[in-house]
Amino acid sequence: MLKLDRRALTMGLMLMATAMAGTAAMAADGLPPMKQKDSYKVGFAQTESNNPWRIAQTESMQSEAKKQGWQLVYTDAAGSAAKQVADVDSMIAQGVDLIFLAPREEKPLIPAVMKAKRAGIPVILLDRRVDDSVAKAGRDYVTFIGSDFIDQGRRAGEWLVKSTGGNAKIIELQGTVGSSPANDRHKGFADAIAKAPGMQIVAAQSGDFARDKGRQVMETLLQAHPEATAVYAHNDEMAMGALAALEAAGRKPGQDITVVSIDGTRDALQAIVDGKIGAVVESNPRFGPNAFETAKRYAAGEKIDTWIKVPDNFYDKSNAAQSVSSAY
Repeated sequence: MLKLDRRALTMGLMLMATAMAGTAAMAADGLPPMKQKDSYKVGFAQTESNNPWRIAQTESMQSEAKKQGWQLVYTDAAGSAAKQVADVDSMIAQGVDLIFLAPREEKPLIPAVMKAKRAGIPVILLDRRVDDSVAKAGRDYVTFIGSDFIDQGRRAGEWLVKSTGGNAKIIELQGTVGSSPANDRHKGFADAIAKAPGMQIVAAQSGDFARDKGRQVMETLLQAHPEATAVYAHNDEMAMGALAALEAAGRKPGQDITVVSIDGTRDALQAIVDGKIGAVVESNPRFGPNAFETAKRYAAGEKIDTWIKVPDNFYDKSNAAQSVSSAY
């Protein structure tokens, strides 16, 4: 009888060890599971809605949620990292199945990502990353869906080198301080123009990806550097603000000063057609189909790449006119 009890005890310990090993494996992977269901309640924590790019992204996410029949809990942080953290907290409290997060800045949103993970809610980052040295895709969040911002900056820089013959004094209008697009678009651009000794960034300042702020910054930098012959804007909204400042100062964009930008908005493509902007590297905002398909694949147990790269077009005078009507 004692032997049978020992055998039963041994079997029980083996089963417990197996279960613990399975739990340990899940903890090592770090990613909360997502049950397969016909419909989900998911959160989308948007960073702001003050420009065409963000509006297009939100519309794409809302449209796809409706198409899939999923409930979308949408929040707008209005440009505040602190509010976005609170928005994620609210989604966790509501018990969403997954959170789509477009982090305003790399470091401040890490606690929100980690809190969702501890609550057993998977997170997918859209269009902006968090600091990879602290939170990692495939361990702390499922994946990053977005463009190659370094490549965007590189393409803008290479075009500017070619179009100016490798000689330009550049004003750089940078995006939100601490955001991955601003960091990476600067790096890609700087690496590209470093190959041409005649290319010089004479001034650089954040315009926070906003049109009016871009105009104000451009006015100030142009007064300090009237010798500027080129403008590199990290997004189209700042580029459009820069055009207004240049024209108010009596400069002629496209003639005595060359402008290159990133995004692909309708206003910027029209400015190419009008001869005021030289080129625009696209940053595609239509994340909905890709985001929801990735969530379904994750729920099905598929292995998800840590970076799902969004392909981006390039616009100049050769193709801008036929693309204006379909732009956002």
